[in-house]
Amino acid sequence: MSSKPVLSLVVSAALLGCLTDDAPSVEVGGLAFVGATLIDGTGAPPVADAVLLVRDGRVTAVGPSDQVSIPGSVRVVDASGKFIVPGLVNAHGHVGETLGLEGGHYSRDNVLRQLALYARYGVTTVVSLGGDAAEGVEVRDEQETPALDRSRLFVAGAVVTGDTPEQAVERVDGNAALGVDFIKIRVDDNLGRTRKMPGDVFGAVIDRAHELGLPVAAHLFYLADAHQLLDAGVDFIVHSVRDRDVDVALAERLVEDDVCYSPTLMREVSTFVYESVPGWFEDPFFLAEAEPDVLETLRNPERMAAIRASPSAQRYQEALVQAQRNLSVLSAAGVTIAMGTDTGPPGRFQGYFEHMELGLMAEAGMSPMEILVSATGAAARCAGLDGVGTLESGAWADLIVLDEDPLLRIENTRAIESVWIAGNRVPPAASPSS
Repeated sequence: MSSKPVLSLVVSAALLGCLTDDAPSVEVGGLAFVGATLIDGTGAPPVADAVLLVRDGRVTAVGPSDQVSIPGSVRVVDASGKFIVPGLVNAHGHVGETLGLEGGHYSRDNVLRQLALYARYGVTTVVSLGGDAAEGVEVRDEQETPALDRSRLFVAGAVVTGDTPEQAVERVDGNAALGVDFIKIRVDDNLGRTRKMPGDVFGAVIDRAHELGLPVAAHLFYLADAHQLLDAGVDFIVHSVRDRDVDVALAERLVEDDVCYSPTLMREVSTFVYESVPGWFEDPFFLAEAEPDVLETLRNPERMAAIRASPSAQRYQEALVQAQRNLSVLSAAGVTIAMGTDTGPPGRFQGYFEHMELGLMAEAGMSPMEILVSATGAAARCAGLDGVGTLESGAWADLIVLDEDPLLRIENTRAIESVWIAGNRVPPAASPSS
């Protein structure tokens, strides 16, 4: 383990399971999910015919039916023949900025709308790495409750920039004053089109953030920058190395320093895929939440032609292949992989893209169990989040009930029967007439 600060959040007593006597209880007497095969997000073998007990929003007991007694006061949820997994944790998203295909719409209502959308797709926790404002902090501060039925949010505030160490450190301090959970930096030249944050600046950012007890997540593209960021003590790499094959030294350093790696493969897809009409535009799982006006715009022939003619779009298409190859190498070397997607900007569909990301990770050679852990327990640990990502005693009861076994094929995470957050069933989308 490295000597830099451990990724951690200041949590309330409730988050540690020390609920007060007057804490609200949505389900009087609690819940018992029975009969399902349970996969707890830790990588442990699945438990057949499981019982999962919930009270005041948290798991109080979990195990085989012959080892867990069901109190008479609970409401029983019969999940026989189904599969229960933890709610997915997106370790790299963005929340609150986009309406349709336009940015610049950050508001409390939009933050809540997008968190409800994520929740309906089974993404029950989102780490928003940039573009966050006071409204997002306020929403985060309201989620420590057994009454929650939308996704949890953790925030990084504004992406830290600066031409000098002094400028960048001032922006770190501004984010800290806002009450953020992370600091986010970008170390990238956008395929040679912009100036990259230099090492003395990002080094100063990392040092100041650590003085304040805040972990630092870094956007990057190049292998050389990954090594320099590790030299500076970065906590979390939140995009793939995409310029060349990773070297053995990077894998060894990530493992030794316990620095996680979030591939964000769907970010690459979003840059080129709309050069034609994607096949998923016919997928009912996607269409259930898609906005017709957005699809009509993305189908515009002139828009598609412009993307086909874009050198950067074609370069990012090549980068996706490189990113998947590097994910295969790093995962096999024992690097901790955290599922992240960079969803939230226009054209990066929240909720649906997370399931697409899982499929691309499978293409890179990860097993269904490895992928599921990367999207639950590992993602939560990498982001320093307590009480989410696993279905262990004391954790929040954030879970998905599936009709199909995700360990047979990871695409079965789309077979969602229901989603529950803090033991509350996530409501369906409001009808247009409501």
